[in-house]
Formats: sequence, structure tokens, C-alpha cells
Amino acid sequence: MNKRESFSSRWGFICACIGSAVGMGNIWMFPTRVSLYGGGSFLIPYFLFVILIGSTGVIGEMSFGRAAKSGPIDAFGIACEKRGRRKSGEALGMIPVIGSLAMAIGYTVVMGWILKYAVGTFTGATLEPENVEAFGAKFGQMASAFGNNLWQIIALAACMLILMLGVGSGIEKANKVMMPIFFALFVILGIYVAFQPGASAGYHYIFRIDPKAFSDPATWIFALGQAFFSLSVAGNGTLIYGSYLSDEEDIPASAGRVAFFDTIAAILAALVIIPAMATTGAQLNQGGPGLLFIFLPNLIKTMPGGPVIAIIFFVAVLLAGMTSLINLYEAPIATVQEKLHLSRVPACGVIAVVGVIVSLVIQGIVSQWMDVLSVYICPLGAGLAGIMFFWVCGKKYVEAQVNLGREKDYRASFYTICKYVYVPVCFIVLILGIALGGIG
Repeated sequence: MNKRESFSSRWGFICACIGSAVGMGNIWMFPTRVSLYGGGSFLIPYFLFVILIGSTGVIGEMSFGRAAKSGPIDAFGIACEKRGRRKSGEALGMIPVIGSLAMAIGYTVVMGWILKYAVGTFTGATLEPENVEAFGAKFGQMASAFGNNLWQIIALAACMLILMLGVGSGIEKANKVMMPIFFALFVILGIYVAFQPGASAGYHYIFRIDPKAFSDPATWIFALGQAFFSLSVAGNGTLIYGSYLSDEEDIPASAGRVAFFDTIAAILAALVIIPAMATTGAQLNQGGPGLLFIFLPNLIKTMPGGPVIAIIFFVAVLLAGMTSLINLYEAPIATVQEKLHLSRVPACGVIAVVGVIVSLVIQGIVSQWMDVLSVYICPLGAGLAGIMFFWVCGKKYVEAQVNLGREKDYRASFYTICKYVYVPVCFIVLILGIALGGIG
């Protein structure tokens, strides 16, 4: 049996986990949520939910993966083995793995868009449209069925090349380069925007507290959804990265750092986008792809030094998206390695073929594709992982795994909070998502 790959350093693991968490949700959704749900009044419940999920679910999935030294299928199977139901556990473990692959395929389409725009900032093509209607028409053409084949395939190929290099030489090294650059670029953008006339109105809005917002259930519901999906608890990516950890790693400390830097990334995005919109007097009420590919390019074009700002912005977005894409593809690749007994390169090849074919086919319906996954599969995968680790494995096992590598035992209330608060929260997210058409 081949020795399991592992991260070579604590910083490399943390960068990889930050990379998995920092993605489009931080950039095209978080600023919009802050704008729509009361600015600072949204931030307070968001911070509370980040602390809750970061100190429970993220730790749980990392610890579960390290304990099993495998992906979700074997981890779920191991959890159920003592009850004589390993096959049932493995079958349930397929849900987050398939979800991860499906999410990666949808994300591949988005990465094709981002890559095209990033390259276009250097050639001038990205800022070429004359007005917001022209930007919208350009994006609509690109986002139609088979509208962006070449760039999409290039984005997927770049991701797979990194994954083929392995955990230490590929995933870890790529994240150790891309994540610091991402943060540096957004800090540069933040400083630039701060000196633009009218930006102060954006800062005032971000940090103002409106007591009425606290009484609005939507503020709390969407803060929960934002925190839940931003921290990437879905029973796959965080779990599989945890499986590459050594027993010396202090998982609660690492989870805290991941939650902290993910939150910093989201705040940085808000500090760039909301004040930038404020400089033109525009309100940020449009999230998702429309913000990133229509409204922001139209805004950047009018700003001093717009072409340079566009380069910095879209390169930063490309880095954030690529690190998330790497994480999403890793769980299915690791599963193919484990179940088909393939080495990494052939396993990447198998998944790449599936990724290319399906991502090309779904280009015209990718929004609906991602909605189904975020509403149903992601919270279900997180809930199942939580049940397996906290309910099936039991308190003694959980505490032993979480405290492995720590000088001092983690807080005594951890298991109880995870079992009776975090796991139900996963299913609350599922129910609210179904009822409201998605909260992530």
C-alpha cells in the first residue's frame, strides 16, 4: 500500500484550507449581503455564526478526515463499521463526494468566465463595452450554452496540472503562492478605493448599526447562510484536507486561523466593492455573476487607472477561484485513487474527462445547477458528516481525535455543542434553503 500523501508544513495546510474557503462567495455575495441587510448590523450575526461554525464544524471535519486518513466514503464507512453497517456508511459517503464533483464542474464554468475576463484585462477586451447594457450583452453571450469552451477547458487543465503534482508539491505550493498574492492585491485595491471621492459613504454604510435590522429574520438567516457556505463545511473538502494531516497538528488552532483569514477576505472584498460603488452613488443590490461580470467592470472602466485596477481585481479573483476549484476536485480525485487503486495522475485524468464533458454541457444552465447543489447537497453533506462524527463515533472517539496534537485539551463543551447545536444547524440551513430558494 502506498504511503498517504501529506502537507509538508502547517502553513501550507492552513493556506490550502484558506484557499478552499476563500472564493466567489466572499467576493460576489458577501458585499451584497452586507449592503442589503444593514451593513454593520449584518456583520454582527455573521461574525457570531463564523465563530460557531469555525469552532465546531470546521474542527469536526478536519479531525474526522485525519482520524480516517481517507475521504468521505471510507470515513463514513469507518464510523459505521462498529455497528456492522460499513457499506451503508460508504453509500452515504458518496453524497458529499458526488456533491463535490458536481460543484467543481459548475465552478469550472465560472472559472472559465473569470479566466477570460482576467486575460481580457491585459488585452483590453474586458473593458471594451461602452455601457452597462453592452457589458450585460457580452456576459450573456459568454454564459450561454457552449459560449466559452476554450477558456473553460484551459481553466480546468491548469487546475488538473496542479492537482497532478500531488498534495505537497501541487496543492500546498500553489496555495502558498496564490493566497498571499490574493490578499496583497485586495489590500492594494482597498487602499486605492479609499482615496476615491465619495468612498467614505461606503465605509459609513458598512460599519453603521441599524437596530431595526436585528429584528428582521432575513438578517440572521442570510448571515447564517453566508458563514456556513463561506467556511466550506460540506463533508468533503475540509475533510479530505484533514486526511493529509499529521497527528502532531493542532486542529482547533488551525481551524481558527482558517475562519479568521476567510473572514478577512470577505471584509476586504466589502471594503473594496461597497465604497467603489459609493463613489458613483450606486447601490449594491446585485450579487452573483452579474456583479462580477457586468456592474463592476462597468464601474472600473469609469475609474482613474481603470485598466490597471481591472488587472489587479480579476487576477485576484482568478487566484481565489482557482484555490477553491482545486479543493472541490480533490475529494473525487482522492476517491478514485482509493477505490480504483489508481495513482494520482491517472485519477486526475479520469476526473478531468468527466469535468470537461459535463462542464461544457451545463454552460447554459450552470446557475440552476449550482443552486440545486448549494440548496440540497452541501448542507446535507455537512449534516451527514456531523452525524457520523459526533453521533455515530461518540464522545470518547471525538475528543481523542480533536485533542490529538494539542498540549491542552480543547474545551469540554465542544462535543455537546457540536452534537446538539452544530448538527441541527446543518439541517436548518438545508430546510431554510429549500424554503427560500437558497441562503448561501
